[in-house]
Amino acid sequence: MTEREKLHNEMLYLPDDPEIMPEQLCCLEKLYDFNATRPTELEKRDALLREMFAELGEDCYIEPPLYANWGGKHVHFGDRVYANFHLTLVDDTHIYVGSNTMFAPNVTVATAGHPILPALRAQAFQYNLPVHIGRNCWIGAGAVILPGVTIGDNTVIGAGSVVTKDIPANVVAVGNPCRVLREIGERDRKFYYRDKPIDPSLLK
Repeated sequence: MTEREKLHNEMLYLPDDPEIMPEQLCCLEKLYDFNATRPTELEKRDALLREMFAELGEDCYIEPPLYANWGGKHVHFGDRVYANFHLTLVDDTHIYVGSNTMFAPNVTVATAGHPILPALRAQAFQYNLPVHIGRNCWIGAGAVILPGVTIGDNTVIGAGSVVTKDIPANVVAVGNPCRVLREIGERDRKFYYRDKPIDPSLLK
């Protein structure tokens, strides 16, 4: 098996392999072009993202600068995904994001890891584990999602959280390491923030 084939098989591989680097650099050229767009060039941004990403749904918006190891080549976005400034996608293997999910500023989603054993790290070995983020999630500012993690639908990840393990659907989870704080429930249908009430007419 080649180093390139190991990329998506959760195996140890060498990321500086001559088969890998030229392809990755081409992806990074497109990422550079995306980050150099002007705020008014929305159609150009959308066209570039459709070239860069593995999948991009309708009405997605990513605020530059975007950082991605492969320029989004292994990233799958559903519809209406929103990402604020400085989203970092360590997309050495696949990242899946469901529709209507939002990323606050400075979020990192990482698929790449390195062995604990120093002798292997000294040789620059790496492994990749895919990340799955469900539909209608909100990932708070500065959150870090580590390789192999799955986050369920509708879940909120609090700002600054470090997500090291799977988080279920329909919960608020916070902290380092990130843990479930509570389920999303009836009170959340009445108040959008602390004691600030929701206008019932907004609920469809």
